[in-house]
Amino acid sequence: MTDALELDALWEDFHRAVNMTSQELAAWLRISDADEDTEPLPEHAGSPTGQHVLAILQKRRTDLTDDDLEVMYEVVDTVSAQADPENEPAAEDTRRRHLLMTLGHDPLKP
Repeated sequence: MTDALELDALWEDFHRAVNMTSQELAAWLRISDADEDTEPLPEHAGSPTGQHVLAILQKRRTDLTDDDLEVMYEVVDTVSAQADPENEPAAEDTRRRHLLMTLGHDPLKP
């Protein structure tokens, strides 16, 4: 398990990287998995990582598991690598934006 200072830093980094609310992320996961005829059940929508991010957003810091911490590190690393403040994806760069949104980061959100 992580020490308290490292956990505090991870918590802050994760919530800085994940700039979508749990409601926004849940809606996005449903939309991204929907097709013309069907929409998945909310608890089955999106990637496993997207679902895990959503679950973490609904937890208190004291309730985090080791699996949660692993996903939080993964999300922070991925968003940091993909989200370049100097070169944020434009609205036309939908593939990159949608990848980040699946992790709870909307690069077009101020």
